[in-house]
Amino acid sequence: MSITKSTFQYLQDLKNNNTREWFSANRKRYDVVKTDFEETIRELIGSIGEFENMTGVEVKHCNYRIARDVRFTHDKAPYKSWLSASFSEGGRKSGRVDYYLHISEGESFLGGGMWAATPEQLAKFRQEIDYNAQEFKAIIYEPNFVNAFGEIQGEAVKSSPKGYSKDHQEIELLRFKQVFFVHKFTKEEVCSLNFVNKVTQSAKTLKPFLDYFNVLFFEHKEPVIKL
Repeated sequence: MSITKSTFQYLQDLKNNNTREWFSANRKRYDVVKTDFEETIRELIGSIGEFENMTGVEVKHCNYRIARDVRFTHDKAPYKSWLSASFSEGGRKSGRVDYYLHISEGESFLGGGMWAATPEQLAKFRQEIDYNAQEFKAIIYEPNFVNAFGEIQGEAVKSSPKGYSKDHQEIELLRFKQVFFVHKFTKEEVCSLNFVNKVTQSAKTLKPFLDYFNVLFFEHKEPVIKL
């Protein structure tokens, strides 16, 4: 079973008719979309589990609800017009930096990285770049990685972060508040029978980048002291 073009049509229709009444009237269409996506998630848990610890992780631990939390936003549309799931040890609520899969009419991709870092996590990242940027740069500038994920993405401060000179040799990296990468998929790729394999291969390429942050944030790591 795979994701089909009808999935994209449903998501576009939902975007154009984002009401509870329309969703209820088209519930059978959603159930088919949900079943296909959950099967894709199940297969990815198995394939990503070949190089990540996915013990005990089930579909429900990866899949995100299509209903939106509208309590704290001006956009009161009740549903997301995309499908999404995260894959990591312990599931999407583990807090770990994970593989994020996004499927929508406009854009589909696998991505990951430092998205909503706490002040402490951001400070750790900048300290590590200050002390030893070469480890990080070796990951993100590795040819296969660049070919699959391109350039670094994320918000950055315009000048220099507090405590760092604008003349720092790694100032371009130090400016980032978010650090993430994405690999995009065409609709044809998403609907292909080997989509799970394509996502899995992209995840393998992304793994050293995610490992860098998970070690930095969740495991004790002494910084390299500059001589």
